[in-house]
Amino acid sequence: MPYEPTETAVIVVDMQNGFCHPDGSLYAEPSEAAVEPVTALVDRARAAGASVVYTRDVHPPEQFDGAHYYDEFDRWGEHVVEGSWDAELVGDLEVRDGDHVVEKHTYDAFYQTNLEGYLNAHGIDDLLICGTLANVCVLHTAGSAGLRDYRPVVVEDALGYITEEHREYAVDHADWLFGETATRDSIAFEEN
Repeated sequence: MPYEPTETAVIVVDMQNGFCHPDGSLYAEPSEAAVEPVTALVDRARAAGASVVYTRDVHPPEQFDGAHYYDEFDRWGEHVVEGSWDAELVGDLEVRDGDHVVEKHTYDAFYQTNLEGYLNAHGIDDLLICGTLANVCVLHTAGSAGLRDYRPVVVEDALGYITEEHREYAVDHADWLFGETATRDSIAFEEN
């Protein structure tokens, strides 16, 4: 079934230098390889009139000071620190006027951000979710979208990941529990 562009957004999760560039702090080659498929999906969605939302994982240097349970810097090492090159969107992505950029401080792009307000204000129900990492920020964002009654669709051939098993887990889990999956070729937009 084709997507209605005015009710659809492509959510590009965390395609940042820290994850997608060989000099990044948490570089994974499949994340770099996802840049082209993500860009192609964004271009198709824009041409159809759908919205484009980019998320950026950004951590203030003191974010985890005093954390009693979960400290991402302990888990992953220091990464995508606020104001750093690491935290910038990878250069091959073109953020245009009309696109929306969401800064987040954890895996879920809805948690303490303006994403839900933006989607509601624009009448968006269907979310085509791509980006990196498949089993971390992509999966948590998709799950959170489903819990908020959006239709999350994980675009399985536009994902970055560390291992293939991580990608497969994310796609299988999303499809089984709270959303849908699709390939880029299977996505069509209604013509207005």
